[in-house]
Amino acid sequence: MRIAPTSVPPRISAPRWRRFLPAGAAGLALGALVFFFNPATHGFYPACVFHSLTGWNCPGCGATRALHALLHGNVRLAWRDNALFVALLAGLVLYGFRFAGRRQKSSAGRRWAHCLWALVGASILFAVLRNLPGYEWLSP
Repeated sequence: MRIAPTSVPPRISAPRWRRFLPAGAAGLALGALVFFFNPATHGFYPACVFHSLTGWNCPGCGATRALHALLHGNVRLAWRDNALFVALLAGLVLYGFRFAGRRQKSSAGRRWAHCLWALVGASILFAVLRNLPGYEWLSP
């Protein structure tokens, strides 16, 4: 009597959302830290190295204060602290809803490359503008 070879059972993968648990937990912990400790009054937040060396504002200057303002519901103050951060955060939230609702296509890698180059260009433009006279409203 001949016994048929057993087939390997299908691999059961974890749900898709479980891959984001470590990053979500870290983001929640950092969000709680920024929520309870105002960056404008507490000195344990790291200082911007670029601003310390040059005196100019980088694209990220004011982002922690903007996050604190957003977590407390003050969108106007957050926009004044760092408009690029607020706009990118809104875009990231919208993309997250879109990502959760549909499957990725094979051309997603190329699309990400275009998005990253656009982000680099927008960051450079924002950094230049916020240090020019007449655009002081972009500086924190």
